[in-house]
Order: sequence, then C-alpha cells, then structure tokens
Amino acid sequence: MRMRKKPNLEPRMLSCAAWQITDPVQRQGDWRGLYPACRALWVEIGCGKGKFTVETAQANPDVLVIAVERCREAMVMAMEKAKAMELKNVFFVDMDVANMGDCFAPGEIDRMFINFPDPWPRSKNAKRRLTHRNFLELYRKLIAGGGEIHFKTDNAKLFEFSLEELAAVGLETKNVTRDLHANGPVGIMTGYEEKFYALGTPINRCEVVSYPREATV
Repeated sequence: MRMRKKPNLEPRMLSCAAWQITDPVQRQGDWRGLYPACRALWVEIGCGKGKFTVETAQANPDVLVIAVERCREAMVMAMEKAKAMELKNVFFVDMDVANMGDCFAPGEIDRMFINFPDPWPRSKNAKRRLTHRNFLELYRKLIAGGGEIHFKTDNAKLFEFSLEELAAVGLETKNVTRDLHANGPVGIMTGYEEKFYALGTPINRCEVVSYPREATV
C-alpha cells in the first residue's frame, strides 16, 4: 500500500502506543501473554487501515488478533480505530511478512487472514506474492495443525495462481468461491472490499487447512 507521508505520524503513533508491539521478536512463543484469556491467536497479514481487523476483534472478544502491516501511515489509522473502540484483544506490528518466522513460534498461530494483497501482476515478481509457495511454506510452519488460512482477493488471476500454489505444496482448500457476495454480503468486509462490492466486483475467497509438513501425505 502506498500512502502519502503524514507529517504528524510520530505523535499519532505515540498516542496509540498501547496497541503497538515494538518488540515482536521477543514475543515469539508468548503472544498469548498479551491476552491470557484468549482461546485462539489469529494473525492478519497486511491490515491496511484496519476496518476488518477491529471489527473481527470486536466480534471475537475471546480471540487475540495480531495485525501485521508494513505501511505505518496505514497502520496508525488502524490503531486509532482500535483505540477509539477501546479494544483489548488486538495489537499491531510494523513488520515485513518475510520476517514472521523470527517473531512467531512453530504452530503458534491458529488462523491467518490474507485479505486483498498486492497481486504483483508481472511474472518476474511472482515470488513477492503473499500466496507464493515460499510464503505458504512459512505459514505452514507457524500455523497449528488443523489451523486455517482465509484468503480473499478481487484479482481473479491472483486467485487462480494461489490455488495452484496451494495445491503444489499440498495444502487442502475448502469453501472455494469466485463470487463470495453473489447473494448478499458475507462476513466482515475490508474497506476495499466494501468498495468492490458496491461496484459489483466479484470477490474470490477460499479457506486453507494447514497441517505440519510431517502430517502431509
């Protein structure tokens, strides 16, 4: 996500410091310590301005939600939403997805959300897509056996590519749809998703069941 630099970014970040994790590496294996009452740990990759993030946290008060976002200009807006809603079960991390293995222990995550990632349409950039097999193998290590990845995109080509990559690494998909909202809104939408829905753009979605490499056949 590209956004204009915000001249007041630092004071805004500081005002939301209670919702930001600045030492994610030190949290490896102990994320639930942030919210001991949680029954599960969910991680959203690329939360953007945070509409989906905060509404998911609000709807699931017994779940700890960790949102990963590289763009601080977007992340501060998400944190401000969490602060305004006085949420206690959601935190934000300014981090590159490629470094998640340094911050989460194997099997620590119960569910992962990948919503409308950059499609990187050029073939030469395929490895940068968040559903490329290299990333999928990383997620597999971090997600608990039987845990899930929920993936949504408006980009049909990225969706088909993703299904092929998932199959290539032996990950099981279910509830695959190429028009999620065909019969009306389904689930919590991101800000982008609401715009796509209003335009009549089909939303592709699937759920992925993750098992450790040793358990695959």
